[in-house]
This record gives sequence, structure tokens and C-alpha cells, in this order.
Amino acid sequence: MEAGAVELPQLKTTPEADIGRAEWLKLAGRAKRLSWISLFIITLEGVVGITAGIAAGSTALIAFGLDSVIEGVASLVIVWRFTGARLLSKTSEDRAQKLVAIQFFLLAPYVAYEGLTALINSEHPDASWIGIGLAVVSLITMPYLGRAKEKIGEQMGSLATKGEGQQNMLCAYMAAALLVGLLGNALFGVWWLDPVAALFIAAVALKEGVETWRGEGCCAPSEQPAMRAPSSTDSCGCGCEGNCTCC
Repeated sequence: MEAGAVELPQLKTTPEADIGRAEWLKLAGRAKRLSWISLFIITLEGVVGITAGIAAGSTALIAFGLDSVIEGVASLVIVWRFTGARLLSKTSEDRAQKLVAIQFFLLAPYVAYEGLTALINSEHPDASWIGIGLAVVSLITMPYLGRAKEKIGEQMGSLATKGEGQQNMLCAYMAAALLVGLLGNALFGVWWLDPVAALFIAAVALKEGVETWRGEGCCAPSEQPAMRAPSSTDSCGCGCEGNCTCC
């Protein structure tokens, strides 16, 4: 290695992670930009959701807005992870992975509590067309951002980036539940659809949090192999030679 060269961190890898330093840095920059975009959109979601929820008396809409605040933390974590000296730090990658997982753990009980409260109290919010519009926008933007981050996370071996992408997808699921609930309430008076869907989403959030915390996915063993192509003895195609938990 040339003098002064910086060695790439030995991250948990996948077949797509057999990349060079220049490509890895390019992907890191893209992940950071996507996190800034997510943070901007999620901030708008939070402001609009909370404001419209208070106006309509919608617990689900308020919960969606407050959830956006929690999700914004995950975006800030990724921005932090890919800034300055932390860019090529294996320690920062592991720390970011844990911080993203914690956001899932914060999200799951909150959503479950709001869903149960709405069911027990038989809350019937007013129709909120602003909230319906917010849910539609989230359904359009969050899946795109989530899939892009998951793909980048796979390519560069960053479970933290992949975890944030999964959280964006969870936001899209919540938006779908919110949309069904708001439309059901506005058009047919079916108020209980939203809290029931919220309970399902809470279970998904808990599952994703546990998997992100443990580093489950391709190559989640105690050993973290160097970036390389999968070998002929690799039982799951991860480049881990049988010592991994397969995707």
C-alpha cells in the first residue's frame, strides 16, 4: 500500500460489495445525499402531520407526524456516519448500525401504544384531506428513497445505510395504513382500520430493529471478511464461505 493511503474498513459484505475504494467513497457520498433529502421530506411530514392531526383530532395523523421526528434521527445518524474522519471508520459503521436499530425500538412501542389507545377509546377523528394528501406524498417518495438506500447499503456493505432504508420503507407502510384509515374514516366511517394497521407496523418495526441490531443479513458472523467475490465453497453466495446468516 502506498504511503498515506487510507485502507477501506472491513465491513460486513455481500457479493455486490466487491468494490474498490473510489466506488465505495462514491456510494458513501450518495448515501449521505439521500439522507439529507430524506431529512427534508420527513421534516415536512412531521410539521404537516402534527398540525393537520391536531386540527382534525386525529391521533393516527399526529402519531405519523411525531414518528417522522424519530425517523429524522436515523437520517441524521447516516449523515453523521459519512462525515469527516468517520467516513472510513469501522467503529463509526458499527455505532451507526446500533443507533439506527435504536430508532426502530423507539418507534415500535410508540406506534403500538397509539394504535391500542385509538382502539380502546374508539376515537373517531374528523376527515382530513390534508392528511390524505400527506400520506399519498409519503407513499410516492419513501419507497424510492428506501429502495435506493437498501441497494447502496448492500453494495458498500453498510448495515447502517441499509437499516435507514428499511426505516424509510416502514414509513411508506405507515403512510399506506394512514391513507387507508383516513380514507376509510372520511368515506365510510370505518375508524378502526388505521389503529389495526398500526399494530401490524409496530410488529414489523420491532423485527427490523432486532435484525439491524444483530447485523443480520448477508455476512452477519463474528468474523467480518474483507471485500471479495464469493468463493465456490460459499454456501449462501455472500463471500463468507458458509459462516454467515444468509439474506
